[in-house]
Amino acid sequence: QVQLVESGGGAVQAGGSLRLSCAASGRTFSDYGMGWFRQAPGKEREFVAAITRLAYSTVYADSVKGRFTISRDNAKNTVYLQMNSLQPEDTAIYYCAANLFSWGTEVKDYNYWGQGTQVTVSS
Repeated sequence: QVQLVESGGGAVQAGGSLRLSCAASGRTFSDYGMGWFRQAPGKEREFVAAITRLAYSTVYADSVKGRFTISRDNAKNTVYLQMNSLQPEDTAIYYCAANLFSWGTEVKDYNYWGQGTQVTVSS
């Protein structure tokens, strides 16, 4: 298995930027496709971004295209989510997820999850 720990969340004003990190341990990080999801109060967990094992491909939810960037540093066992032009609608708990030898855009596509980190965007 792999353990995931998110960090970098916090409060930011609309239009600001934030970079989330997800540190992985337990197995070879480069064997896992990685994704970011978010969940606002009372809503379903939704897909944000995903990246393949060696970062050859990425995919984004329409709501964050052009604003968010997912990246990974396999030497550091870490995946990042750079969030720019943040808006109040981005407020949610953000979760890092891992999928061995695969990736996806749905919650069911991932086997491992971090504990989440809160992102709050004020107007």
